[in-house]
Amino acid sequence: MIRLTELKLPLEHAPEALPALIARTLGIAPGDISQHTVYKRSFDARKAELQQVYIVDVALPPALEATLLARFAQNPHIRPSPDLVYHPVAQAPAGLQERPVVVGFGPCGIFAALLLAQMGFRPIVIERGTKVRQRTQDTWGLWRKHVLKPESNVQFGEGGAGTFSDGKLYSQIKDPRHLGRKVMHEFVLAGAPEEILVEAHPHIGTFKLVKVVENIREQIIALGGEIRFEQRVTDVLLDDAPGGKRLRGLTVLDLATGTPYELRASHAVIALGHSSRDTFAMLWDRGVSMSAKPFSIGFRIEHPQGLIDRARWGKYAGHPLLGAADYKLVHHAKNGRAVYSFCMCPGGTVVAATSEPGRVVTNGMSQYSRNERNANAGIVVGIEPTDYPDGIRDVADWQAAFGAEDGLRYALQAAAMAQQQPAQHHPLAGIVLQRKLEAQAYVLGGCNYEAPGQLVGDFIAGQPSTDFGNVLPSYKPGVHLGDLHAALPAYAIEAMREALPAFGRKIKGFDMPDAVLTGVETRTSSPLRIPRGDDLQSLNVRGLYPAGEGAGYAGGILSAGVDGIKVAEALALDLLA
Repeated sequence: MIRLTELKLPLEHAPEALPALIARTLGIAPGDISQHTVYKRSFDARKAELQQVYIVDVALPPALEATLLARFAQNPHIRPSPDLVYHPVAQAPAGLQERPVVVGFGPCGIFAALLLAQMGFRPIVIERGTKVRQRTQDTWGLWRKHVLKPESNVQFGEGGAGTFSDGKLYSQIKDPRHLGRKVMHEFVLAGAPEEILVEAHPHIGTFKLVKVVENIREQIIALGGEIRFEQRVTDVLLDDAPGGKRLRGLTVLDLATGTPYELRASHAVIALGHSSRDTFAMLWDRGVSMSAKPFSIGFRIEHPQGLIDRARWGKYAGHPLLGAADYKLVHHAKNGRAVYSFCMCPGGTVVAATSEPGRVVTNGMSQYSRNERNANAGIVVGIEPTDYPDGIRDVADWQAAFGAEDGLRYALQAAAMAQQQPAQHHPLAGIVLQRKLEAQAYVLGGCNYEAPGQLVGDFIAGQPSTDFGNVLPSYKPGVHLGDLHAALPAYAIEAMREALPAFGRKIKGFDMPDAVLTGVETRTSSPLRIPRGDDLQSLNVRGLYPAGEGAGYAGGILSAGVDGIKVAEALALDLLA
């Protein structure tokens, strides 16, 4: 087959226009085309007349295909179609007794477990949260009744943080093996709409994701896997090995009974997600190599979705083919900080995403229809480990984050690390900053899980807000208006005040005075990385496979799923070596 890219047609075109354009592009008769399949479809709104842009795979008689590929050998938009079929790298032999363990059942853990199950390795999955439907009820308990369940919420439970999001399935990762297509294909087999295979910016939405996740779970079980919910890993059992340690097993706490038990395992995927802070601390205490990494902090912003549609689509706003418009913005502030939009949710809602008592975190999500009145996105500022709390100077922050004894111990470690090597930062320092900002947001919101908020006009002017305007926030349990200047470090506030008017020059109305900011957004990505080698194992613990967003190797559902596949493959090959 031949793949053609950058095929452009008007937004509203006849069905026969696409095969006619294919034939014209290749210089052949329409009758020469055996079949054409749309691989991707996107929209180009850069000109007055909006266009649909296609990537198409075309089947032709073999001799004609060879002739055309030779004729267009220098044309980057006419190439051989890649092989999109996933080919397993291994198959478990009959009678294999050892079973790999997958810790965490978010997108990365789901696909690691699914691939291991499909290859015959019968994985055991350990998930600290509940099944997705119970988890949904618990999450609504926070949103509607101000009641947080620390082990069952937006962050923890079947499906991971991606379940309560827009269900966005696109990424900018390099994917030469087309593993992202494998992820999408499995979602469709599990009940996701087939159009996600075609749309350039596909999404599933929270309610549809619930059923998809359940169906993948049932497939893993049918293939011999086992999934244990309400089980939290509290320790890793290690033996000495050349060059470091070797995994022997895990200590697991059954949260339903309060009973700990030992799970023997020499191979474990650690797909924790970015909010398993207690597990990060445990791994650090056990000597697992890790390092601090950058992430971003900021607020959620809400506008009328119609404003974004008109700014992006112009006269085509509201067209049924287009749906709710999204955006992507970036501004480099004078103080050196990058401010950018993050996790944009068209026609969605801002949600309470904390997993810890006494802290407030925001996130965004959309249903499949994307038909809520507001658009929302994170407006966040990039930060570096140099911005994280210091050891001795900020010891109170460490103790507030980890308790008096552990906080002091970590602060002293941080001081010693900085003294030995000034550029080195404690891996847990980013968590200290996150917890500090989230605790401040809890207080600013009224200490009842309401979030602090401010109108954009007042934020730019540096004055507190007292009443909402035309934009009503969607965050539940509620938004407490005031002044957000105390919610983030001064450099972040300064950069965001500069960026919002700049964004208004790119999207008319973006800096409208009535738009609402809600704080805080602190879990854009993991604040640390658990480094791994070429074999995808921990640098100093054999058998431990750090994976996904929590370990610093993904940023969203699709990239996390792809990383889960890669790690499952590496684990399988090592297990059979």
